[in-house]
Amino acid sequence: MTFSLPVPAEANDLLNRDPLAVTLGIVLDQQITLEKAFTSPWVLAQRLGHEPTATEIADFDAERLIAIFAEPPALHRFPKAMAVRAQEVCRIIADQYDGEPANLWRDAKTGAELYRRILALPGFGKQKAQIFVALLGKLYDVRPEGWREAAGGYGEEGSYRSVADIVDADSLARVRAYKKQAKAEAKAAKEA
Repeated sequence: MTFSLPVPAEANDLLNRDPLAVTLGIVLDQQITLEKAFTSPWVLAQRLGHEPTATEIADFDAERLIAIFAEPPALHRFPKAMAVRAQEVCRIIADQYDGEPANLWRDAKTGAELYRRILALPGFGKQKAQIFVALLGKLYDVRPEGWREAAGGYGEEGSYRSVADIVDADSLARVRAYKKQAKAEAKAAKEA
């Protein structure tokens, strides 16, 4: 499988070849559309004039990075907070994974270990960590033993719950329908 999101072809190409772009897309995928989240790593590379490394982002001047994130159109609706978050994640990758985002998942022996590593990243709760495990398994063929279980419902074959399941326009529509239904159910439960 490869990324086939409704984003510019160049953004999909970057996601398909660059583990940092995928990681940053997942980091940014909250409170904005998934199209925006997964296009922003490509836009960041354009603004920098090259595809950045995790170490480069980790060492980047924080105020300059915030300014790059905030430059219109902003890379996220909360550019300051997400620039800080992206830099925090890159610092962990630089310090604990030799600056290589793929090392976060490359030698994970089990799905549970992969999930724990991802959950330890700044800004990753249970749901986001499970979605990242599912995305790695379904689109990147990162499948240590137990990865589907670690991904929870997002890892189920044939599910349409997250970016991990989007391969065409039909699957995008199914994911959107699932999210809409989940929001309605959560709202009804809250009101009950």
